[in-house]
Amino acid sequence: MAATPALRAIDRLRKAANLTPTKKTVELSDGTTFELWRTPLVAAERERAQKAAKSEDATAFALQLLIQKATDENGTKLFAAAEIDVLKNEVRDTDLQTLMLAILSADEETEIDPKN
Repeated sequence: MAATPALRAIDRLRKAANLTPTKKTVELSDGTTFELWRTPLVAAERERAQKAAKSEDATAFALQLLIQKATDENGTKLFAAAEIDVLKNEVRDTDLQTLMLAILSADEETEIDPKN
């Protein structure tokens, strides 16, 4: 009876990655809730966001990740790159920061309240 071969290191890492989207619920400054879905961050997404940010600014990087990763429950992107100026100029900073934090936060489903 032959032993089952162990998974290769790369296969173990891929299996452990669990890139399934998770729901994030955030409370906006007006008291309403906003839901978005995101997948765990992978290195290629980080690289794309850093390149698109065109600076070392952490907020610009987080904003690029929000644009790239925030989706609805069907996987449709919530924001387009062309909407960055609207997000920066017509959305409360506390709400935008809360959304960016939801993208950067740990992978479990969480409710994020900007007042905490």
